Amino acid sequence: MIKNAFISFKEQKEESRGSVEFQVFSFTNKIRKLTSHLELHRKDYLSQRGLRKILGKRQRLLAYLSKKNRVRYKELINQLNIRELKTR
Repeated sequence: MIKNAFISFKEQKEESRGSVEFQVFSFTNKIRKLTSHLELHRKDYLSQRGLRKILGKRQRLLAYLSKKNRVRYKELINQLNIRELKTR
């Protein structure tokens, strides 16, 4: 499912790389790679820090998208199979 999402993003114009959806998608890929890396290397604290930074960036982008366009936000959450943000 994720591979299909990547293909659909790659088929669009090069200008779409700055879109919120593409950024969230690329952060999600990085998060999944780092998570699998940290399962093997539990004491890699620099990677843990990098993972937390990327999680924060993705969370801020998702909060922005949730405020601006709730429909696009819901579609992206379902497409990437990630949990919805908790509202405060």
